[in-house]
Amino acid sequence: MDHQPKFFENLSGTGKAIGVLTSGGDAQGMNAAVRAVVRMGIYVKAKVYFVYEGYQGMVDGGDNIVEVSWESVSSILQVGGTVIGSARCKSFRTREGRLQAAFNLVQRGITNLCVIGGDGSLTGANLFREEWSGLLEELAQKGKIDEDAVKKYAYLNIVGMVGSIDNDFCGTDMTIGTDSALHRIIEVVDAIMTTAQSHQRTFVLEVMGRHCGYLALVSALACGADWVFIPEYPPEEGWEDSMCVKLSENRARKKRLNIIIVAEGAIDCHNKPITSEKVKDLVVQRLGFDTRVTILGHVQRGGTPSAFDRILASRMGVEAVLALLEATPATPACVVSLSGNQAVRLPLMECVQMTQEVQKAMDEGRFVEAVRLRGRSFENNLNTYKLLSHKKPDAELPKTNFNVAVLNVGAPAAGMNAAVRAAVRVGITEGHKMFAVIDGFEGFARGKIKEISWGDVGGWTGQGGSILGTKRTLPAKYLEKIADQMRTNNINALMVIGGFEAYLGLLELSAAREKYDEFCVPMVMVPATVSNNVPGSDFSIGADTALNTITDTCDRIKQSASGTKRRVFIIETMGGYCGYLANMGALAAGADAAYIFEEQFDIRELQANVEHLTEKMKTSIQRGLVLRNENCNENYTTDFIYQLYSEEGKGVFDCRKNVLGHMQQGGAPSPFDRNFGTKISAKAMQWISKKLKETYRKEEGKVFANTDDSVCLLGMRRRNLVFQPVAELKTETDFVHRIPKEQWWLKLRPLMKILAKYKTSYDVSDSGQLEHVAMHSPKEAETGAI
Repeated sequence: MDHQPKFFENLSGTGKAIGVLTSGGDAQGMNAAVRAVVRMGIYVKAKVYFVYEGYQGMVDGGDNIVEVSWESVSSILQVGGTVIGSARCKSFRTREGRLQAAFNLVQRGITNLCVIGGDGSLTGANLFREEWSGLLEELAQKGKIDEDAVKKYAYLNIVGMVGSIDNDFCGTDMTIGTDSALHRIIEVVDAIMTTAQSHQRTFVLEVMGRHCGYLALVSALACGADWVFIPEYPPEEGWEDSMCVKLSENRARKKRLNIIIVAEGAIDCHNKPITSEKVKDLVVQRLGFDTRVTILGHVQRGGTPSAFDRILASRMGVEAVLALLEATPATPACVVSLSGNQAVRLPLMECVQMTQEVQKAMDEGRFVEAVRLRGRSFENNLNTYKLLSHKKPDAELPKTNFNVAVLNVGAPAAGMNAAVRAAVRVGITEGHKMFAVIDGFEGFARGKIKEISWGDVGGWTGQGGSILGTKRTLPAKYLEKIADQMRTNNINALMVIGGFEAYLGLLELSAAREKYDEFCVPMVMVPATVSNNVPGSDFSIGADTALNTITDTCDRIKQSASGTKRRVFIIETMGGYCGYLANMGALAAGADAAYIFEEQFDIRELQANVEHLTEKMKTSIQRGLVLRNENCNENYTTDFIYQLYSEEGKGVFDCRKNVLGHMQQGGAPSPFDRNFGTKISAKAMQWISKKLKETYRKEEGKVFANTDDSVCLLGMRRRNLVFQPVAELKTETDFVHRIPKEQWWLKLRPLMKILAKYKTSYDVSDSGQLEHVAMHSPKEAETGAI
């Protein structure tokens, strides 16, 4: 990035008034977005108003539109739903209603609106914006406002954020609330699986999604469901037979339970509804299985927002305020959203039109088109699900005569097992023989290697830790023994799932190629570590689960501190030298400070933080939360910081400390980690197949790969999944501290500080460009996106 950073200090909100409202169905994370809009608005010296009860409150006016302060949004980050209320509003659909709403806004000088809701709410906002000048003129004619007001408030700016658990809005990868809804579904599925297994039952689960099958599809992928029904991809004619055959085959393979997931809007290819009751009756009549239906209903909308949703909503809220500050009369109403890992702005109506196109395609039976219009991510999910859920009969599988080994290296990370399952199943589908290595490189050297079948990995997606076993040992001291094992078992390719040790291990194996021909095979690494410190990837498997553990714990600790008043907690997180967990945990938990190795701090900064907390204790928010990465500074230890705060805060606040420790490595994997692990691993396996074909030497009858591009790391970079030769990543790595030299999330540091009321600089070079909603070609779904 050679361009000059652009800082938002130049953008002032003085004299501007921003109204924030939540409309339509509620979604977890809306409060985090409201909080970010309010605090960022106040930070840039704008006035911020709550509009209670959505558009209804805007029409009713009065006490429904109130100016708010910094403290108004304290303690709402961890609350589900929306604290400012949401209501369906008939009167806003009439011109009279909108006229009244315009009058109420003009009275308070509000000409900037931030709308958090679904496509209906955002379409309404856009219409309001288009009619604005006409509405003001009509108000002037009726003598309700004067001509000065018409000139002064001549145009209305609108920025939308999509809050919808269905993830049914085109142009945005994830809408606010989707990840939390998946958390609720997966918690239920995990609980149901244990009882279903006890009784050998079949469970039909109905999840929300009247017009969009995202929740059903991703939860099916994340729990390895036997069958899924979604509106965009109706089953073929005769699905009843194929489903029953699949269920009974699974039972014959000693599987004690079946899970079928049905989206509430599921249809067959004649556009007739497929209900959960219908599916249940079918299973009972045809197979006689003990079958139960569970309808999840509004549970999916409830509960506390996940870490992902809080961070997403906080980023979007800040971005929305920046978009409002930069808006001109010519700027179209826009939506702020996330594409891959990057905040983007898109024209609101382009997104709405594309979302409506999907529905139209479904109504007209153009289902292939509907899936494509949903976007790369949806299409990828569907393709991966189809690949992993149905095993072809052995006779139909290709036979490549290649043997591929899979191993886990480093510390355990939630989601590793989902990655192993995907690798094994994709490998078998591609015609390879799959081998599992027990206990990492150490186990490899000892010959702990066995063939692993399709059925062996059933039910692995929801298991935490590493079922194969994992060790931190590097291969250098076992090179000869590992080469022997590779020769004995005729291993033609390696897939390593792990953290920084896995990366070092691949570097050592590729360096040993000169001496050992056995290592001249394709090797690929999939990053899996709670620390998220692997070069070449923005995310690693396991980091999301650890972040949720940290956030949950911080919520409980904050609650305890609120009860005792005037208490500051100092919490130590894992991560080695990488501050990802401490920094993102602080953002998700609403902490006051986070100490990390990447941003050096001294005694003056510690002093400033203590003073900041002392000031805070004078307000109504009488608690503090400080996160510290375990290796952020060798002298300023957790104990040191705890003692310093205790001494300096005497008489103002008292202190407690908490070391989270290994609980961050445990627990059932979050939906994100299951899904990410599954998709990234499936993609890595397809790369292995391609490389095996390229490097097979017919005349010698063996695989020989010794170029740099045959040892790769598959990582998520901004918006795409990319294969990068590990040799090329060396220059990007700080080997002493085991972290990448450049880390994307450091850009979010100022975000946390702003939301905690610190003055800081925030580089907004990456935002501000309005993009167009891209239609992707079918080819794209295979290449990059997650």
